[in-house]
Amino acid sequence: MPQQEVKKRDNATVVVLGKGTKFDGILKFKETLRVQGKFKGTIEATGALIVDKEAVVEADRISVSSLIVYGSVTGAIHAVDKVDMMSGAQVQGDVTAARLRIADGVLFEGQCSMTSVDKEVEIFSRPTEEIKAELQRING
Repeated sequence: MPQQEVKKRDNATVVVLGKGTKFDGILKFKETLRVQGKFKGTIEATGALIVDKEAVVEADRISVSSLIVYGSVTGAIHAVDKVDMMSGAQVQGDVTAARLRIADGVLFEGQCSMTSVDKEVEIFSRPTEEIKAELQRING
């Protein structure tokens, strides 16, 4: 199976399933996975998933922290944070996420369910003084 590891600027690793890759099965990962080829199966991950322009993902279930789609995705999607469907993407299946962005030119068939973000994670709705006080308590 051709695979590359690419270092991003923030030292996080991105694993790439290249254009010639065809993979059937269960994918589990913690960092970021970029699919350029074809995948069929189940994705259960705590990391982010990027589906490139000519990539095809057919999954019964996709569970990730975030998803960016440029290519084709079929299956039920659950993202803890966000799902971005970029121009030219094709997504077929129900989507559950805290945030959803659908660009112009996207073909989307399915239903959307928006989840709420935990109050402790949503820093923009809290007063600055409250955040500073909490950080001081944590960092002692």
